[in-house]
Amino acid sequence: MIDIFASALRLATPLIFAAMGGFLCERSGVATICLEAVLLTSAWTAASVTYFSHSPFLGTAAALWVGAMTMSIHSFLVTKTKADPIVSGVAVNLLALGVTPILTKLLFGSPTNTAALPLSERMSSELLLGLSFLLPFLLHFMVYKTGWGLRLLAAGDGPQALETSGVSPAKVRYGAMALGGAVVSLGGVYLSVAHASQFTREMAAGRGFIALAALIFGKWRPIPAFLTCLFFGLTDALQIHFQSSPLLGTTFPVQALQILPYLITLFVLVGFIGRAKPPLAIGKS
Repeated sequence: MIDIFASALRLATPLIFAAMGGFLCERSGVATICLEAVLLTSAWTAASVTYFSHSPFLGTAAALWVGAMTMSIHSFLVTKTKADPIVSGVAVNLLALGVTPILTKLLFGSPTNTAALPLSERMSSELLLGLSFLLPFLLHFMVYKTGWGLRLLAAGDGPQALETSGVSPAKVRYGAMALGGAVVSLGGVYLSVAHASQFTREMAAGRGFIALAALIFGKWRPIPAFLTCLFFGLTDALQIHFQSSPLLGTTFPVQALQILPYLITLFVLVGFIGRAKPPLAIGKS
């Protein structure tokens, strides 16, 4: 049982980073379904830069920048060009899905994975896990207890109030989206250079969408979303455990167990999305 909970914590870590980054973005008033793209581009960047520089910290710094820029593309399309946020998010996701294997093929000779990193060049998974547990409480303080946080909330709930006070909602959103992208990127870093030793094609595996579901279930609040991520991590850990251990004396097909986290995510979205009230200005950028 202890092993299951330890596995749940490890599996929940990238979800927590993605959900917390999504919290900053969506609270600013921009619908964000491109968390998957940020996880992919940051994971690829972290693995690639670490491989060539032999420094996981340099790889992490590069991943944070790329993640912020990936989210900024979505921010620009939605805020500046007034593109539909869902269409823009899908486009950014498709861009990341297409670009990462092309770059992997170009640099490493294979479209499926980057070169493996030695253990000495990998980021500490314990460090990132600890940071993921601290982050929700830090964001709660930043958003609900500081002037910057109040402006962020106003951009998502009442941008007109910001305009009358002389603050540009667009600038607040640009800053929040870039910061949110950097936070999501920590999940990508964890996936490729901490939990694993290389980037593999489509390694985000839907985690961006699961993190978004956790954010919705948590009603766009950091601590409830954090607890929901832990729940999703536990379901993922259980499906891995039951692949090798029979459930109630019955061995289920591996494929049936692997879809368990996604079925639970779907159940959460169908059952609870109607009860969750998003920021008032979201989708109206």
